[in-house]
Amino acid sequence: MFKIFKSDHAINFMALRKLAIVFSLFMIVGSAAVVGVSKLNLGLDFTGGTVIEVGFSQEADLKKVRTILGDNGFADAIVQNFGSPRDVLVRLAPRDDIKPETLGSDVLKLLNEKTGQNVEMRRIEFVGPKVGDELTEKGGLAMLAALICILIYVAFRFEWRFALGAVVALVHDVFITIGLFAILQLEFDLTVLAAILAVIGYSLNDTIVVSDRIRENFRKLRTGTPAEIINISLTQTMSRTLITSLTTIIVLLALFFKGGALIHGFATALLFGVFIGTYSSVYVASSIALALGITKEDLMPVEVEVEGEEHEEFQL
Repeated sequence: MFKIFKSDHAINFMALRKLAIVFSLFMIVGSAAVVGVSKLNLGLDFTGGTVIEVGFSQEADLKKVRTILGDNGFADAIVQNFGSPRDVLVRLAPRDDIKPETLGSDVLKLLNEKTGQNVEMRRIEFVGPKVGDELTEKGGLAMLAALICILIYVAFRFEWRFALGAVVALVHDVFITIGLFAILQLEFDLTVLAAILAVIGYSLNDTIVVSDRIRENFRKLRTGTPAEIINISLTQTMSRTLITSLTTIIVLLALFFKGGALIHGFATALLFGVFIGTYSSVYVASSIALALGITKEDLMPVEVEVEGEEHEEFQL
């Protein structure tokens, strides 16, 4: 049994650090495996192609719509509901020989003739494959640049052990959030990428608050092992972490349920990111700093020697 509470009322978070690290490794490896096998359901922003949103007069039969499109030269069509059972989103791969406007008209005419319902066009969007490739490359570079800048900042701001722990925690959050989208086959588009970058910022802010309190307590407390001081620091910042997380979750729940299908993926990524980011700030970043051997001496301020033994005193 783990001893969760200590005599000084600090929660013994570090008692579960080994179990947490194993759990995190399992989630990261599982996410990587799912992404490798199932692949991400990349949106139009990354793959290129045509997106056609249509509205049916009655509830749409997606299986029938797929069959109609497949039998009439659109075997690559991806069909899914978009908001309500009457709204349908059709995604088609790029076609060099057909203009997007003509493609949309052909699909609309086909659905009106074959489904027996009145189908109206809501919107049509087109992104070329070259643009999609550029967005994929630049999106990956944006995340990589963010992580490198964070590593440099935290290393200068605190100590290299905290910097490494913070970056590992952020990579942990990104991998697992992407894994969630691969498992659920949710569309991964630019709004989701923006949400992941926001998760990096949110998780980093939480990690820096925790790291700052740990450094402060290492300098202030005269007794206690590194694990005990980290437990005290995490306990002291827990109320702030919970209040911040809960208020953020309330806003994200409103976006998730009332924001509409266009930002559903954005809200999903941020909701999950808040949970996983809070967890990683407590267990991943702190556990790695502890495992790397952080000590009181590493965080004490550097004494600056002043030349000369005597100093003149000035009086006003």
